[in-house]
Amino acid sequence: MSTAGQVIRCKAAVAWESGKPLSIEEVEVAPPQKDEVRIKILFTSLCHTDVYFWDAKGQNPMFPRILGHEAGGIVESVGEGVTDLEPGDHVLPIFTGECKECAHCLSEESNMCDLLRINTDRGGMIHDGKSRFSINGKPIYHFLGTSTFSEYTVVHVGQVAKINPEAPLDKVCVLSCGMSTGFGATVNVAKPKKGQSVAIFGLGAVGLAAAEGARVSGASRIIGVDLNPSRFEQAKKFGVTEFVNPKDHDKPVQEVIVEMTGGGVDRSVECTGSIQAMISAFECVHDGWGVAVLVGVPNKDDAFKTHPVNLLNERTLKGTFFGNYKPRTDIPAVVEKYMNQELELDKFITHSVPFSEINKAFELMLAGEGLRCVIRMDA
Repeated sequence: MSTAGQVIRCKAAVAWESGKPLSIEEVEVAPPQKDEVRIKILFTSLCHTDVYFWDAKGQNPMFPRILGHEAGGIVESVGEGVTDLEPGDHVLPIFTGECKECAHCLSEESNMCDLLRINTDRGGMIHDGKSRFSINGKPIYHFLGTSTFSEYTVVHVGQVAKINPEAPLDKVCVLSCGMSTGFGATVNVAKPKKGQSVAIFGLGAVGLAAAEGARVSGASRIIGVDLNPSRFEQAKKFGVTEFVNPKDHDKPVQEVIVEMTGGGVDRSVECTGSIQAMISAFECVHDGWGVAVLVGVPNKDDAFKTHPVNLLNERTLKGTFFGNYKPRTDIPAVVEKYMNQELELDKFITHSVPFSEINKAFELMLAGEGLRCVIRMDA
């Protein structure tokens, strides 16, 4: 493209300080360096993680910053050493990566790349530690190596999944984080067998993606657990068959589920980050074969406590990161599942706003309205 090798001036939504509305600014985006790709972002969506780091409570505040990590776009140019992507490719930038060389990437079991795994404190690029964004010569920090709240962004090639150019980017953009995390937690890690029962703790977007995974797997009962009763009706669209609100019971919710199911569910997936929910998710699975999978991110000082006999009685506790998907290797196939109508994404997208109204997406999420709001960058 004619812009290759040149600085691009474009619009980006900049977070100048914690909790304050994003400001649409003209930024300068430098050309990609070694092992980097510059991407024209067409659609991006708002994930709770963006809000968490924008609010900057409980972690290292880093401002000014360009947030955003769920997106779809087209490669504008590539840096030195990039051979498997070229201008015009349709891609999903992803908050974690796959270098294809470290022990994790070479393992069939792990997706926790040594070089590119999530690092919330990194404000520059791996190659030289510097930012590719600036305003009047002053650098603006990156976020998760993606920074998709910008019309153009620069991403390490290991964090870019090349996908089918026929796939609608305004739909499959949600696969670059939340939907893949929840769906993969069920199908890749919990692995329910057809006819088994699954409990899902937390019915936000990630939890409903986990429920979708249970539905696709042929689960006979999908029990949704949430403190917000308004989420129950919507969850039916994702295969949830029964609902439990812990506030409606005077005993631990795990005991309620064990009674409901005659001994416990076969699988559970926890998507809240609440330590109590994690304990309940583990203790509600059936002894002998039950598997509990933890997805939610706890506070840094939290500790998980359960009696060791729960493990000795042959329950399994697992954790997962990004649904155990390797970004470059696996995500293109998840996009194909959508294209083949094996996976529904449209029902996750409840709102859409033009880029100029990106703060409205934050307002919707803070109000607990909807699941995913897609932001149209060209509007």
